[in-house]
Amino acid sequence: MSSRKPAKAATTTVKDATFSLLRAFGIKRVFGNPGSTELPFLSDWPDDIDYVLGLQEASVVGMADGYAQATRNAGFVNLHSAAGVGHALGNIFNAYRNQTPVVIIAGQQARSIMPLQAFLYSERATEFPQPYVKFSAEPARAEDVPAAIARAYYVAMQPPCGPTFVSVPVDDWARPTQPVEARQVSRELGADPAAMAELVAALSESKRPALVVGPGVDRAEAVDLMIKVAEKARAVVWASPFSARCSFPERHPQFAGFLHASPGQLSDALREHDLVVVIGAPVFTFHVEGHAAIFDGATRLFQITDDPGAAAITPVGTSIIATMKPALATLLELLPETKRAVPEGRTLPPTPKASEPIPAEYLLHALSAAMGPDDVLVEEVPSHRPAMQKFMPMRGQDSFYTMASGGLGYSLPAAVGMALGRPGQRIVCLIGDGSAMYSIQALWTAAQRKLPLTVVVINNAGYGAMRSFSQVMQVRNVPGLELPGIDFVKLAEGMGCHAVRVTKSSELAGALRQGLAHDGTSLIEVMVDSAVPLLYAQKG
Repeated sequence: MSSRKPAKAATTTVKDATFSLLRAFGIKRVFGNPGSTELPFLSDWPDDIDYVLGLQEASVVGMADGYAQATRNAGFVNLHSAAGVGHALGNIFNAYRNQTPVVIIAGQQARSIMPLQAFLYSERATEFPQPYVKFSAEPARAEDVPAAIARAYYVAMQPPCGPTFVSVPVDDWARPTQPVEARQVSRELGADPAAMAELVAALSESKRPALVVGPGVDRAEAVDLMIKVAEKARAVVWASPFSARCSFPERHPQFAGFLHASPGQLSDALREHDLVVVIGAPVFTFHVEGHAAIFDGATRLFQITDDPGAAAITPVGTSIIATMKPALATLLELLPETKRAVPEGRTLPPTPKASEPIPAEYLLHALSAAMGPDDVLVEEVPSHRPAMQKFMPMRGQDSFYTMASGGLGYSLPAAVGMALGRPGQRIVCLIGDGSAMYSIQALWTAAQRKLPLTVVVINNAGYGAMRSFSQVMQVRNVPGLELPGIDFVKLAEGMGCHAVRVTKSSELAGALRQGLAHDGTSLIEVMVDSAVPLLYAQKG
């Protein structure tokens, strides 16, 4: 008889099972900023998954958000316990409002010393990122961690998409577990036939219908369908307030423009329409108070949304819960031909003139002219957004991104993630001087990886949006609105980027041309007129 003992079956660890899941989910990159409670997860990192290092956790989440939007797969983030999650919360909130799928794994102290509230222990870890995550868990047993991560992925990817969170104790990664097989979970949801029939009848009867399109259309890759619906319906098309994506080509002859986030101004814009259909957006996102006459009953309202929460808070009208592609395909099929005249959209303003100091409008027009036909814009210039919307018409699908929340510090790291997710495309980050300082360290990651990213900083030496609001609200002597003495060229060069400063209109075209052609990451700081554009009608 042989004296050999039977070979021991290889043990699957929590870490092994997690990486197998990531591969099955098509996760090719993990974004992180390492801490001690993550070291066992990070040790012996596999060659087939790229670890993207960011220098601060808010930047890391912003990068994952941009990457997820570019690839339409969940961004995967590894954060450090309570402190790292705390740093990241602003961009977790942004991801939540952007409806971006992001799976966050955060470190936690070892289970054996958690009852002692050990150093770096995260107390009530699952509650910390709430309510801005769709799912939050700290598994009761180490062997349950892979299943929790799988659930986090499925929930993050289910419309309405959003961030999810799993807290993992440091000693869980080496524990044995059973492998978890990745599953197929469908994500499309068809519209209720009776509700769609009611909408089609309303569109057929309408004399002056308007479609209000929001970011949900672009997220769903349904812009081409949206164009066909608008053209068949012969309806004018507006962009929803604060739309974070471009869901309709802004040079299309039926595109009317951008709705204000002021109840009064929005109602005035839609006053002539007897029917308003909101597609892929809330009804409506407001920023200032006022009377919303649009809700008084003279205008019939419909909404198509994949977000039951958005449907629940809609004050009037009919909401149809469905994902965009099946809903728009059904609408296109059911819509009859109409004899309505094709509505006329907006007229673009004349080319702004050069002057000194550089007008922001002149810069925006010059940047639009300099960008290539496939370049992508990631924006965070809230005080100049109305001018940007006039002078930088976006082409439609996958051309434009910003934050849906209004929280600063998103767009620079998001542009880095976008560049990682869109290899071969030039990414342009248009950002204000105040906004840039929230996540300036994201430049380092871009420079290290020589990403094709051009950052254009509009420097008006202050928080322009706050200057505007102080005028609208008629408040004076507000401290903290001025930002003198920030040298973005030196900051960018210190992190390895090519950088130039533009102070004269005559220098602008050449600087933009050079920056957009640069092999790697470049920054162009443009000193503009500090005059305050009014974002809303002034009170009084």
